[in-house]
Amino acid sequence: MAAVTAVTRWRLLLVLSAAALGAAGAPQPPNILLLLMDDMGWGDLGVYGEPSRETPNLDRMAAEGMLFPNFYTANPLCSPSRAALLTGRLPIRNGFYTTSGHARNAYTPQEIVGGIPDSERLLPELLKEAGYVSKIVGKWHLGHRPQFHPLKHGFDEWFGSPNCHFGPYDNRARPNIPVYRDWEMVGRYYEEFPINLKTGEANLTQIYLQVMGAWAGRALDAGRWASGRRRTLCSPPQEALDFIRRQQAARRPFFLYWAVDATHAPVYASKPFLGTSQRGRYGDAVREIDDSVGKILHSLQDLGIAESTFVFFTSDNGAALISAPKQGGSNGPFLCGKQTTFEGGMREPAVAWWPGRIPAGQVSHQLGSIMDLFTTSLSLAGLEPPRDRAIDGLSLLPAMLQGQLMDRPIFYYRGNTLMAVTLGQYKAHFWTWTNSWEEFRQGIDFCPGQNVSGVTTHTQEEHTRLPLIFHLGRDPGERFPLSFASTEYLDALRRITPVVRQHQEALIPGQPQLNVCNQAVMNWAPPGCEKLGKCLTPPESVPEKCSWPH
Repeated sequence: MAAVTAVTRWRLLLVLSAAALGAAGAPQPPNILLLLMDDMGWGDLGVYGEPSRETPNLDRMAAEGMLFPNFYTANPLCSPSRAALLTGRLPIRNGFYTTSGHARNAYTPQEIVGGIPDSERLLPELLKEAGYVSKIVGKWHLGHRPQFHPLKHGFDEWFGSPNCHFGPYDNRARPNIPVYRDWEMVGRYYEEFPINLKTGEANLTQIYLQVMGAWAGRALDAGRWASGRRRTLCSPPQEALDFIRRQQAARRPFFLYWAVDATHAPVYASKPFLGTSQRGRYGDAVREIDDSVGKILHSLQDLGIAESTFVFFTSDNGAALISAPKQGGSNGPFLCGKQTTFEGGMREPAVAWWPGRIPAGQVSHQLGSIMDLFTTSLSLAGLEPPRDRAIDGLSLLPAMLQGQLMDRPIFYYRGNTLMAVTLGQYKAHFWTWTNSWEEFRQGIDFCPGQNVSGVTTHTQEEHTRLPLIFHLGRDPGERFPLSFASTEYLDALRRITPVVRQHQEALIPGQPQLNVCNQAVMNWAPPGCEKLGKCLTPPESVPEKCSWPH
């Protein structure tokens, strides 16, 4: 009730402010800037204890805002977690899962047939009701076919890619991934937008941020800078900073979703940052992101809109330890990483910043979820979440503005399976596994150096009758399950069981989107390829069941 009251007060404040201004014009709701990293781990920031302390801007952001040490993604993989952020719903509800195997991770490679369903209402679409202009910069990852385009789901502008920056490919068996400006492609990774796999050099983070040369400016149309190849990387159009300036000049509230992917293998950084980190190439990428975040926050201050802009920084899933240390990050004290529902795969760095609104230097122990960014953003805009569907995200405004804590569960799904739940300090595992023995023997290890007997299993182990329960306050690394016979275990189980039962009885799964693959739907001929002479001929259409090994 207290949480509802706090949100109601905020909406009332917006209404009263509008009435007070009267003829002077209605006030704008705050701008919303969500900074979503890719495969960045909980332990990658100095403020979270990373010993090299190479993130001064993010550390300063935390000092001026609020740190969330107990913040979770909705899935240990990129596509489902992004779908959860933008819908406020678990992937099992919004369709971003597979039924092709039990507890299998699935995402959106370019052969995937599915994507974000039209029935889902995304955050930018809803924010239009409050007059917001929305832009996505970076990785979309919710489907690359025309019906899944972000501009068909509420965004007004886009610069980025529909898929991961894997490659390079030969454009015969598999095409290189396209880069889009709004409705049309303007080039492809490894072609107009090079990534040097040997050195790690790429200027994509700078492109996503700002101009880098004297030839810059919006007069430079997409065709010119896309076809300029090497010139592109010296003088791309500005993206995030330009969008912010344009909306500020027009006095329009904006939603900017800055989803950069430099920390996803193959990691990359621009030349000024390469070789500057004690942590190698991955650290170079983190340093460039930190520098970019600093520039964004300074820009908000210089434009005089910092106090009317809510900024939130987090990641889509835990660090990919399989790629560490050269191509992956740190999950701090937590067990395992990306692909798993242990804490290292699900707990994320999270920082909120809103000068004059969020008290500086605060730490909130609220259990938070990436889905809360959906509901929180709607609350900031004075809007209600859709009432015709289950919404899993909560508004974090009571936690951020009044320091209140709300009791809520965190559900850990892997594909179609509820693997675990956290309630308060207790986490119960109903299923455990990392990946198969076959993969593990081939060197695919999601928990390097972290074998915990009976926990980091290589077969799917069921614990639904007697779940493994850990006290995350005493044992954040999930190494010492409570004794089944202990009073503490029985008390925790009594609290958790009805919460899980209620969740499962009310759950209505969405139509699974990640079951069918087809090489004919890959990025052979994206919109705009004709203008660039870059259309490729697709193979014969052969739909087949996707293979998800883990």
